[in-house]
Amino acid sequence: MWLMFPIVWMNLALSSRLPEAYQPPVFWRKVPQWIALGENTTRVAVFLVPLFMPLQIVAPRQKAGLALYTVGVLVYFWAWAMQIWFPRTVWSQSPLGFMAPSYTPAAWLAGIALIGETLYLGKTYRPWMFLTLSLIFLAFHNAHVWAVYSRIHQD
Repeated sequence: MWLMFPIVWMNLALSSRLPEAYQPPVFWRKVPQWIALGENTTRVAVFLVPLFMPLQIVAPRQKAGLALYTVGVLVYFWAWAMQIWFPRTVWSQSPLGFMAPSYTPAAWLAGIALIGETLYLGKTYRPWMFLTLSLIFLAFHNAHVWAVYSRIHQD
């Protein structure tokens, strides 16, 4: 669960500083219901599952996961920073730059998947399960951000 705190803190502290396109009245306008439902449902699951993962960094895979998580958080912060401090650059206005805050979580989520070998609840958990859940969330989230980007650049 400790690995989610920097992400939650960053979202709470910085989301209001993002450009207008990322603010709820614009960001959630005209998003297909199936995308919004899929995104929000899987987002809740992705943020809840790590609460039930013991944080242990002993195996080589877990150490690699921690390194990937750390790099992923830094890249995710960079993606946000570009949108907050340099929103009018070619990068920030491009599809790749605009969507960077939505696809860069893949790295820190993959890091969590590598770190988390078990859950406090039950013995049937495997790391690929969290990775699969994360990929489904990212598919919905990126479809949402692409819809916003496309709508903004059509208007």
